[in-house]
This record gives sequence, structure tokens and C-alpha cells, in this order.
Amino acid sequence: MPVTAQRAVGLRTVETVAGAAGVAVELAGKVVADPDASGRVQAPVAGRIEPGPRGLPVPGRTVTRGETLAWLVPTVTPIERGAQQARIAELDALIEVARARVGRYDQLAGSIPQRDIDQARSDLAGLERRRAALVDPLAARVPLVAPTSGVVSRVAMVAGQVVDARDLLLELGDPSRLMIEALAYDPRLARDIASASAQAADGSLVRLQWIGAAGELRQQALPLMFRVVPGPRLVAGMPVRLSVWTLRQHIGHTLPPSALARTASGEPVVWVKTAGERFEPRRVQARPLTADRLLVTGEIADGDRVVVTGASLLSQVR
Repeated sequence: MPVTAQRAVGLRTVETVAGAAGVAVELAGKVVADPDASGRVQAPVAGRIEPGPRGLPVPGRTVTRGETLAWLVPTVTPIERGAQQARIAELDALIEVARARVGRYDQLAGSIPQRDIDQARSDLAGLERRRAALVDPLAARVPLVAPTSGVVSRVAMVAGQVVDARDLLLELGDPSRLMIEALAYDPRLARDIASASAQAADGSLVRLQWIGAAGELRQQALPLMFRVVPGPRLVAGMPVRLSVWTLRQHIGHTLPPSALARTASGEPVVWVKTAGERFEPRRVQARPLTADRLLVTGEIADGDRVVVTGASLLSQVR
């Protein structure tokens, strides 16, 4: 390629020097909520939804722990209500008898043992507590409270909706406290992790803190957990690509990804400048080091001038 053409396409080269570096392994991951800063609200019993003091929550609202988000009015079938009312009527009759007994014993105070009077009063109090326990569920509302402070991320209820017990009503979490779960198909990788990073949707680098690995395989892969260091905004459920650096050192040449080109058969090559206007392709193997660096090994040696800008254009020259 003539020198004038090289200048026109903006070819740039660097002199390679071999060195040792920790190789990064690329993994597919997913952003998940921190279990210590997220929670779910489920229906403890079957019932009907009613708005809370601030109305029904909507996605994006900030809530505090213990705040009442909505009310759940338990639903009672006609058969259950009839059975409860029958038990209440039976207890009412027993309470009337117990009150009459206490009244007679009070009039006979001093002529009968005190323990009999105390026992009658205790029986009356017990019957009244049993009646109150049956009456309260018929009219009481169950508060649905936030289990933790955070931002509402999902709402699955509306006013008047009838839900069953254990139905998921809403989810909330802290967007500033997230984690990333990645799957490693080589379990040995968990013993050699030194550091890790991920790339956000806007291309910015996200720093990660290594937490640990699960104790069992999931679909023939070992789940690895990383904590997101606060920085670029991520959203739970977002897929990400991770670069995990291991403690193992490899010898090679550090080059930017732009130095890598592909042959017609798809093999990775780099272009080496052997003379002023002469370039030769060299077959190589590349491993990621960082988001903007590769560790290249193969048919290159120290002192070779490798094209790092415009390498893809050289592959198109005929």
C-alpha cells in the first residue's frame, strides 16, 4: 500500500513487546436485586384490595420500611360466615350464663370460697376473649406493609381486586444496591478470580466486587455472585457481559481490539508492517484483558510493528 494511501485511511502502528498479564474470562451475567435491599409483598390471606393512606403504590414511588401500602379485607364465604355467627351465638349464651354465675357469687361473697369466685370471673373473661377473636376477623383489615425501604418496581394489584393467599402483589428494591449473577461452566474459575468488571449499556465500565460462588451447579454451570460498586446506572434484569480476571498469568502481546481483523474464513489475524509499503497478515489467538485491551499470542514477535488503526481496511485491499 503506497504511503499516500496509508495516510489517507489513517493507518497507525505500534511496536509490540511481550509481557505477562492476567487473562480475563468473558461471562454472560444478569443484574439482580440485592436480597438485603429488596422485598416482595404477598397476600397473607384471600381478600379484597383497598387503597392505603397514600393510595395504591405505583412503580417508581419511594417507600419506607413499615409503611402501609394498601389494605386487604379478608373474604369470608357465606358458609364460613354462617358457621362463625353460629359459634358467636353459642358463646353469647355461655357468656350470659357465666355473668349470672359471677353475679350470684358476688352476692354470696364471704360465704363461699374466694377461689370459686375467681374461677367464675376467669371463665367469663375467657369466653369474652373467644367471642372477640371470632368477631374481629369479620371486620378487620389486614395492612400490607413495605418489608424494606426502596423504590416500587412492580405492582400487580388494583383497587377492588380479589386475590388469593400468597399472590404476589408488588415488588420493591433499592436501585443503588444491585448484584450481578454470572454462570461459569468451569467450576475451577471460582478459585482463581482476582477482580471483575462489566460494561454498561452506555459503554461505561462498571466495577464489581467478588462475593463468592454457589455450592452447587445450576444447569451444569456454577453461579458466581458479584456486587455492583455504585456508579453507572443499571436496572435489575438487564443482561451484561462480564470480564473476570484470574490469578493465572499468561505471556503475550497487549493490543487494542481494533488491531484484530478477520480473514475470509473467519480466522483472527493482525497486520504487521514489514517494510515502508508492505504489510503481512499473521495468524493469532486473542483473549480479553479489559474492555479495551487484548492479550494476543501467535505469529508475532517482539519488535513487530502491528497495525492498530485501520486493520480492517487492509483486509479489504485486493
